[in-house]
Amino acid sequence: MSLTPKKLFLIDSLGALLTALMTGVVLTTLEAHIGMPVKTLYYLAMIACIFAVYSLWNHLKMKPNWPFFMKIIAIANLTYCSATFALAIYHRETVTLLGFIYFALEVAVVVALATIELKTARIKNNHSNTPAK
Repeated sequence: MSLTPKKLFLIDSLGALLTALMTGVVLTTLEAHIGMPVKTLYYLAMIACIFAVYSLWNHLKMKPNWPFFMKIIAIANLTYCSATFALAIYHRETVTLLGFIYFALEVAVVVALATIELKTARIKNNHSNTPAK
């Protein structure tokens, strides 16, 4: 299966939607087992919803300058991961081992996706800057 930019935007959108559902619905009901405050989980879910809409929009519209938009979501994803990690550390007194495991796995998946997105955008930019033969 080839990961086209269009598919990557769709994968990003669906992943962000899954993150929003997990943090905003599932983890909030399991707060006692996860340890991250519900209010913090809702903020993370809202951000994930914004990312889902952004990536779905880009999937549907696919502008010629898509590498720029892919870099934006990749950097946003990495920022989200940094914020999630920082929040887990900030709330380390209440976040449980299960919570740390969940957030570590989520960060690992999102970092992997962001890396693929950055490489895809860079490859396109390198090809477009190469003189025609």
